[in-house]
Amino acid sequence: MIKHCCFSLSMLVCVAATIAHARPLAQPTSQSIEAGWQLQSACSLQADGAAISRSDFVANNWIPTTVPSTVLAAQAAAKLVPDPFYGDNLRHLAGTDYPAGKNFSNLPMAGTSPYACGWWYRTTLNAPATAPDGHTWLHFGGINYRADIWLNGTKIAGRDNIAGAYRTYDLDVTAAIKPGGNNVLAVETFAPTEKDLGINWVDWNPSPPDKDMGLWGAVDLVHTGPVTVRSPLAVTHFSDASLHAADLAIYVELQNATDHAVTGTAQGTAAGANFQQRVELAPHEHKTVEFDAAHFPALHLANVKPWWPAQMGEPHLEPLSIGFSIAGVESDRQFVRFGIREMTSELTAGGARLFRVNGKPILIRGGGWSQDMLLRTDAKRLDDQFKLVRDLNLNTIRLEGKLETDLFFQKADEQGLLVMLGWCCCDHWEDWKTWTPADLGIATDSLRAQMLRLRHHASLLVWLNGSDNAPPADVEKAYLQVETATHWPNPVLAAASAAETPGGGEDGVKMTGPYDYVAPSYWYVDQHNGGAFGFNTETSPGPAIPSLGSREKFLPDAAAWPPSATWSLHNGGGEFANLTVFNQSMEAVYAKPSSAADYERMAQTMEYDSERAMFESYGKNKYTSTGVVQWMLNNAWPSMIWHLYDYYLDAGAGYFAAKKACEPVHIQYSYDDRSIVVVNSTYQPLDALHATVHVHNAAWQELYSTEADLGAGSDSTQRIATLPERLYSGGERLLFIDLSLKDRAGHEVSRNFYWVPTTLTSFDWHGTDFTHTPAARHEDLTALNTLPRAEIATDVELRNTPRGREVLVHFHNTSAHLGFQVHAAIRTPTGGLVAPVLWSDNWIEIPPGESTTLTALLPDNAGDTPVVQVQGWNVAATTLALNKTPAIP
Repeated sequence: MIKHCCFSLSMLVCVAATIAHARPLAQPTSQSIEAGWQLQSACSLQADGAAISRSDFVANNWIPTTVPSTVLAAQAAAKLVPDPFYGDNLRHLAGTDYPAGKNFSNLPMAGTSPYACGWWYRTTLNAPATAPDGHTWLHFGGINYRADIWLNGTKIAGRDNIAGAYRTYDLDVTAAIKPGGNNVLAVETFAPTEKDLGINWVDWNPSPPDKDMGLWGAVDLVHTGPVTVRSPLAVTHFSDASLHAADLAIYVELQNATDHAVTGTAQGTAAGANFQQRVELAPHEHKTVEFDAAHFPALHLANVKPWWPAQMGEPHLEPLSIGFSIAGVESDRQFVRFGIREMTSELTAGGARLFRVNGKPILIRGGGWSQDMLLRTDAKRLDDQFKLVRDLNLNTIRLEGKLETDLFFQKADEQGLLVMLGWCCCDHWEDWKTWTPADLGIATDSLRAQMLRLRHHASLLVWLNGSDNAPPADVEKAYLQVETATHWPNPVLAAASAAETPGGGEDGVKMTGPYDYVAPSYWYVDQHNGGAFGFNTETSPGPAIPSLGSREKFLPDAAAWPPSATWSLHNGGGEFANLTVFNQSMEAVYAKPSSAADYERMAQTMEYDSERAMFESYGKNKYTSTGVVQWMLNNAWPSMIWHLYDYYLDAGAGYFAAKKACEPVHIQYSYDDRSIVVVNSTYQPLDALHATVHVHNAAWQELYSTEADLGAGSDSTQRIATLPERLYSGGERLLFIDLSLKDRAGHEVSRNFYWVPTTLTSFDWHGTDFTHTPAARHEDLTALNTLPRAEIATDVELRNTPRGREVLVHFHNTSAHLGFQVHAAIRTPTGGLVAPVLWSDNWIEIPPGESTTLTALLPDNAGDTPVVQVQGWNVAATTLALNKTPAIP
């Protein structure tokens, strides 16, 4: 919910500037009802809602909790159940009787499950006194799935009307509230069934046994006058390509809460422009009020400062404040921040969906986001994850369902990260043939609620009405009507997969995989599935094995070899319940691992190699390729698959591969045509760049070198060299390709290093399924196992900087041999995980005689005596203590 502006001094200032003539409503408030809740199973109670919501009810042995919280999250926080994320604990929780690897959302909950009962949330709250014509509202930001709501012995709403995980509710409780006194609120929640539009985890991870039932969204008590103000929106249209001037259209939702007609004034300020109009509201009327530049000339803005994604410029935000006053007394007011920006999309000549921000094309490079599996929220953790996404050089986050908190979208706005969002696949959400009219009503009400909640955010790129499938014509029509009625200002697609629909036409995207391991060359040579053409809304090279430090946090046998069955419970579901494709590829291409450490080492290098190639191939081919979304960015629980950083925010080799591939100015190698390419992802032309290319064999004998001077146009891709074919036919099995790009001052802006087999993987294209394309013949990288030992002198220092505590790790290769896949990690003195750590780079190669330095920004939880662990394929593992040095001004 957009908070009322009474609690923010900056908001009060903007209000006063706009409506100095209007007297504020007496004691307007919006209070979060977060603490002081209790939770109990209805199966443990004999009382009804009328009794439970009275002050004389004795709530003995209830579970203390806060809200938002699902039922299982509250039980876990109270330590009434063992940590569901550790080992195989989840499988032993009461109610987890569905088959491992299955999508629980599609299965009925057993009648013996403790979550087949309703669960009561109860709290006591103090409501301040209000004006005689004031109204008090209960706002529910998310209830999964049904609920009966009681206040002070009175039933406010019932499960027939309170249904839908993604609906929000504003309930007028004026008649039941006790102003100036204590009030008891009691909410009985009911889990979704397999025939409900609930919250579902597909094959990403298991589902909790409660199906995430409960009050998963915020609960607020809001006081207004007779008319409420909701969901302000400013829509931008630029006058021309110069972006110097823009017209704004302002929309706001007004609701007359009384049983008599009301006439008043809607007035506001947007980016410094004032506007107002008289409005008449019939009894209990809801009305959308619009202000446009044609009728309100102040909304034609000159010398505007646009909002941009961080990759393209500054994510500048402007204030928007709208209030409604009656006879000079303000009834309600809302304040948001918005961006002066315009999102559009089109089909390229090749039929690919191309997005533009403020008229400029952008190659979407993103990751699929997941909430915590128990829907727990943590502002610090959210902030840390946004830092990681920015550090990765990604520009987009995709939400498949899992429609995040208001704070998430505020951070995306502020940090200039685009958001793709829409409904989820693989359960009742896409089982349209079994929908009832009630399902369609809940679906459209859910869509309306989310459109109104989110529509003002600058970061929103596109809404997807379906995921794996497009809705049928009648459902699509209903969805499009909601999107039109709510003035959704951004593109809408029918699905995240290739589809053509009556209402949306051709969507121009694909969901063709792969989701499991493929060799790096796949991304370049595939012409029909997941290769680098078009817009791939979800794809990845599959497994992502966490470090030993992370595994020790969720596995009782983190170093076991071979892995125990407990490890496999932390794979995915369905076809991804095992890592067979990945493991067989490892044995064929590298070697058969002999220990967990061996397995982790080779797994990290495999992830680096294919992850980098995925992002680089799409960069090379822009705008034949228009977007790629790594599936996934993060995990809902500790997992062996699909992440760039793991559940504990530890970054593995795949993270640094993606960060490297998506860096603003980048030099790269192409597996399909042996070309060397420079990709400028900035929107500024660059001149006086100097590129160098060196190719060595496994014995570090130089086979080839070249260099070139170049300039790089804005948002450009250009080929600067092609490696000669003779390098691949001269008897060598393995080539090391070392690329460097420097600016006019001689500063290195990009360094990239490849280990390329001279005979690439050949693919069994006829064996392709949605998970991957199998190898007909694997490539051979076994020579990496016999690299001579490299001697790497390492020194570390700890310093205090304005950014925080930084660790510098200095490497110098004193030997005649390459140091391969050298990486550093921050750990506690006993080897425990320290995360998240923002490294300048990692999993690097250090040629003979070279020196390099890695920089790490430490998190607050690093402690006073962290250590640095250094490892690599052919370097001695070492642990170094850190010594503090004076602060750097």
